[in-house]
Amino acid sequence: MPRPYDIVLFGASGFVGELTAAYLAEHAPTDCRWALSGRSLAKLERLRARLAKSHPACAELPLVQADSGDTDALRELARSTRVLATTVGPYLQHGEGLVAACAEAGTDYLDLAGEPEFVDRMYLGYDAVARRSGARLIHSCGFDSVPHDLGTYFTVQQLPEGVPLRVDGFVRTGARFSGGTFASVLGALGRGRQMVRAARERRQAEPRPEGGRQVHARLGPPHRNGELGMWALPLPTIDPEVVGRSAAALERYGPDFRYRHFAAVKWLPVALGGTAAIGSVMVLAQVPAARRWLSSLIAPGTGPDEALRAKSWFTVRFVGEGGGKRVYTEVSGGDPGYGETAKILAEAALSLAYDELPQTAGQVTPAVAMGDALVGRLQEAGIRFRVAAVR
Repeated sequence: MPRPYDIVLFGASGFVGELTAAYLAEHAPTDCRWALSGRSLAKLERLRARLAKSHPACAELPLVQADSGDTDALRELARSTRVLATTVGPYLQHGEGLVAACAEAGTDYLDLAGEPEFVDRMYLGYDAVARRSGARLIHSCGFDSVPHDLGTYFTVQQLPEGVPLRVDGFVRTGARFSGGTFASVLGALGRGRQMVRAARERRQAEPRPEGGRQVHARLGPPHRNGELGMWALPLPTIDPEVVGRSAAALERYGPDFRYRHFAAVKWLPVALGGTAAIGSVMVLAQVPAARRWLSSLIAPGTGPDEALRAKSWFTVRFVGEGGGKRVYTEVSGGDPGYGETAKILAEAALSLAYDELPQTAGQVTPAVAMGDALVGRLQEAGIRFRVAAVR
């Protein structure tokens, strides 16, 4: 049956949700049937009024009230739209019901999850359901992990086909966390055993790459990279896992593919201080009282103001080699956690709604689901993908 909406944005009145709504108001086609959704109808009404000041047509935007804990409301919401994008995290607490509803309804689903345990559990619970219904379940569709996933995809396209390939990614940012992001990070760090268990169960259930292809995506060892003039530190995020899943699904990554993921830091004292700070947070996150104290430092629903976001930036440099060729590529943009994340999520939703894409279903990565189409959209939106050098 025809569905009333092309795109629904769930969690629209949250910090990143409002930025995503503003981006859609500016860039969605005039015939796009989109709606705002969330728990509080009053907050949605206030958001709609703010959007209408700059975009009068938004005064008529539909509002759909739904709570992440209301199974019936989520099922009705999923059945009402072709694409559903959600910013409501931490996803381990608030995400499963919407994944289940979209998988059952055949609705394409997008989120910003950087929580490996959540993504693994959603694969175990709903990948098969989504394959039967035709739904595409796409996690980590913001700064985690699109620049890294599509940046690797872009780098691989510059290298020869049918040969072993090696790609290293080096991440630099100048930005600040929001409360919601910090809460998600703390929640994931405090569930180390559960995260390892979910990863193990997924490995046992997930099929291996076809044709005996080998894929290795991991953290690399700390070292000084003379080519980049940077200290490279292993960066324990979900990004290499996403890159590895793209490589496993796409034959273009070659018969033997390896990806390593690093944070790039210019000065050794900064590198040592950052490593110590991350280690301290990881230790404190294991203690519930300390985790609650850390979470109170940045309240969920808050984030950097517009002036600070305007000064924020990111760069991900990639070094790829294979078949006797070596390439240096770069993906870069503005505020990674909020401005660019909202842009990426919105453009991904528009891509699913309007672009001609590969036939996929189940839990898939951004590169597998949208590939060239999303790279093109992001380039037009101001996120830069470029080849820096070829040797």
